[in-house]
Amino acid sequence: MKKKLVQYHDLLRMIYPFFRPYFVRMALGLGLAIPVGSFDGVIAFCLRYIDIAAAGELDNTHLVILPVVIIVFTLAQSGFDFASDYFTNWAAMGVSNDLKHALFDKLAWSDAKVFDGMSSGEVMIRYNSDADTASQTLLDNINTLVKRGFTTISLIIVLFLNSWILALVSLSVLLLVAIPLPRIKRKISKIIKETVIASQAVTTHYLEGFSGSRVVASYGLQSYLVRKLDTTLKTMFRLRLKKVRQKGFLSLTLHFAVAIGIASVIWLQGWLILSGHMSIGQLLSFMAALMMLYTPVKKMSGNFEKALTAFLATERIMQILNREPDIVTKPGAVPLDAKTIGPVRYRDVTFQYQADRPVLRGISFEVQPGESVAFVGGSGGGKSTIISLLPRFYDVTDGSISVGGTDVRDLDLVSLRNSIAMVFQDNFLFGGTIRDNVMLGNFDADEPRLRDAVTAACLDDFLSELPNGLDTEIGERGVMLSGGQRQRIGIARAFIKDAPIVILDEATSALDNKSEIVVQEAIENLMQRKTVLIVAHRLSTIINADRILVVSNGRIEESGTHRELMDRNGAYASLYKTQQ
Repeated sequence: MKKKLVQYHDLLRMIYPFFRPYFVRMALGLGLAIPVGSFDGVIAFCLRYIDIAAAGELDNTHLVILPVVIIVFTLAQSGFDFASDYFTNWAAMGVSNDLKHALFDKLAWSDAKVFDGMSSGEVMIRYNSDADTASQTLLDNINTLVKRGFTTISLIIVLFLNSWILALVSLSVLLLVAIPLPRIKRKISKIIKETVIASQAVTTHYLEGFSGSRVVASYGLQSYLVRKLDTTLKTMFRLRLKKVRQKGFLSLTLHFAVAIGIASVIWLQGWLILSGHMSIGQLLSFMAALMMLYTPVKKMSGNFEKALTAFLATERIMQILNREPDIVTKPGAVPLDAKTIGPVRYRDVTFQYQADRPVLRGISFEVQPGESVAFVGGSGGGKSTIISLLPRFYDVTDGSISVGGTDVRDLDLVSLRNSIAMVFQDNFLFGGTIRDNVMLGNFDADEPRLRDAVTAACLDDFLSELPNGLDTEIGERGVMLSGGQRQRIGIARAFIKDAPIVILDEATSALDNKSEIVVQEAIENLMQRKTVLIVAHRLSTIINADRILVVSNGRIEESGTHRELMDRNGAYASLYKTQQ
């Protein structure tokens, strides 16, 4: 338990910087919670003045003052409660937004391998929902703790003012509550962690169903996806039932303790009244305070679960924020001058995604400025991996990659990537307009430069058919466009970036012949006066490359021009003939 307390203390210390900017509002919210809790004791204490009525000493003054006092304190309590909740929620929403900002910033700068091992559901839960849980739930529980803490203190004072004997008896019973807490906490914590994983899976199912809607419809996968979701939902159902059982056991223990406390008080109160140690007014005041005290105790199981959930969410957030990316700009790194870029060299490059399972072995080649080199070969040979190492999506396991004679690991990462324009097989388009997506390549580009990029990417004919031209909304991920149109927008984005190195990763492999002709023209425009690395599936698109490298099983099997490789009648010639 001590180790856990230390851990919770460390979590609060690590997340404190996010709460610090909202300290004033947090302090107001928690400070106003003090009278909210304390006023319960005042209201309970007022009931002891029933003795005045019992003694026949009740006059008009008492008839007016006591009800007015209770009404005033109740209204004040409600006002303070509203203000406390308002400031607490204001601070919680601010903290949540700051956490989401920090988490998204961490996501944006994460290494490629982080995304390789993460589902979309996990991203939604860990980078979004956890921020709300950690901030809102944590502050709500602290606010509740302050309210109930001062309620408890004020009511205990009332109990002792009325009868110290009954107070000791009723409070000692509450010690029973602490007995099952450690065991239940461990079990509920485990269940909450498993439930979060299941929730991530459910979110992933929904996102897959949405993103893959056309595949689902064309292959008739509706029933299959529903069955997958049902399996996960049944797992969540089972976990939630387990949590309900644990909470129920805790609630049963709490109610049992409260019942013993009340029964003990009732058993002793008769003797105290008959012996003159307690009056009727004191009894009523005591019982009111006791019932007010026991009510939040009986609700403790719900708050206990929420507190554990908040701490677990905080722990997951801190795991992300404390994780440093492996691929960063090292101290002393030099910026890459895009205007005087030199040759790209791979020297004995070995790379592996997983230990002892290399996907590239001894890759060596050189690309001179203005030269185009194409990589061809069977699927899974390592072509895309080779080009992914140049912009440092991953770092080499062994060997080196240099640009202009400087190892890419010794270059400023931002300047390196700013010197590379990439066109992928499936270019990702963001929600917004065509203009927005093209301008992502260079936010500072002026209108003439934008128009030149559009023209070079062969988009003019397509845009002329749209009423809003460049300002046409394209939907999420460009869903309203054809594959060829999306590719040309991606090429326009690369054009406007005007980087000296261009990487084309199977940019035409998913297109039909008609679209490929248009896109290929745009690509040839893009390649002019650039250092170009091309991964190609259709060999007809790279026959004019200055050099072609045949990659097989992580090694370069052949190298040469199209004519040279055809004359050798080797692996390349065989590939080329199969596509004719």
